[in-house]
Amino acid sequence: MTNEIRLAFAHPSERAEATSGGDPLDRISLRDHIVEVEIGAFQAERGATQRVCFNVVVEVLPTSAAVADDDVDRILSYDKVTDAIAFELAAERLNLLETLAARVADRVLLEPQAQRVFVRIEKLDRGPGALGVEIVRSRKAHLAPVETLVEEEPPTPRVVFLTNEARSSENLNGWIDQLEAGEHPLILCVGAPETETLQTGLDPTQRRIDLLSIEQNAWMLATRDNRCVVVATRTEFDWAMKNGQICVWAPSKIVLDAVDGPSAPPSDALRLAGWFAAEMQAADFWVIGETSDDAYKVETATRLISCTQKVL
Repeated sequence: MTNEIRLAFAHPSERAEATSGGDPLDRISLRDHIVEVEIGAFQAERGATQRVCFNVVVEVLPTSAAVADDDVDRILSYDKVTDAIAFELAAERLNLLETLAARVADRVLLEPQAQRVFVRIEKLDRGPGALGVEIVRSRKAHLAPVETLVEEEPPTPRVVFLTNEARSSENLNGWIDQLEAGEHPLILCVGAPETETLQTGLDPTQRRIDLLSIEQNAWMLATRDNRCVVVATRTEFDWAMKNGQICVWAPSKIVLDAVDGPSAPPSDALRLAGWFAAEMQAADFWVIGETSDDAYKVETATRLISCTQKVL
């Protein structure tokens, strides 16, 4: 029991050695790789970075030929491990170390030589000691062979911003009929209701309240047409677009979890929708209803999509 406790807190390389089979594999390791990152589920962890330490051990197929040739292109480079960490940290803001560890492990196992990976991640600034998680993943237990892990490209949506006037129009259902008949999946965006929003005087709390105000309007839109479903996450959007579902964007999670978030505040709902359209790699971005705002068109155009204002 004493040895098991010691191994529980030992470096992953010791655990890898202790749990290796009769035919041990080669191992490469990354020790004490510290990154400043915003992560965590608590409010105190939002809007601030903290130090996170990574220790990773990868068991790999023997590379005797590569060693004999001294050929770096034929081995699993340490850069692949640090790149996997950097990629997952940049992909989106996460709440859980467990999620980050699993994604790093899965990405490392995309490398053909990688057979088993130990990932330990620790927060260094959340208390007097290190708080962390450690996981082990193997190719044998992986969900799919490496050859099938390339994900299908999600469809490109048409993102449509509805002004409050358009949302409450008696023509709404007819407009949705026309939009649904288009070649692209449909995502609808709205702004806040015209009623006065509660003001807190503090930017972080005001941002949350403004986002929730938009979501209130999104749910109101969904009550106008039962084809519309309020959606909050990228995973839900990907599934919905592949299955022909009309989505209404609830912005809080995607905005708050974004690594490179929108420059527009939630109170500027039109520009916020333009940012979201660019994030979703939208085929185009439409505005239904009258608006005097033209500046967002320039910002949107620089983000790869066109903008058209329409009253159908």
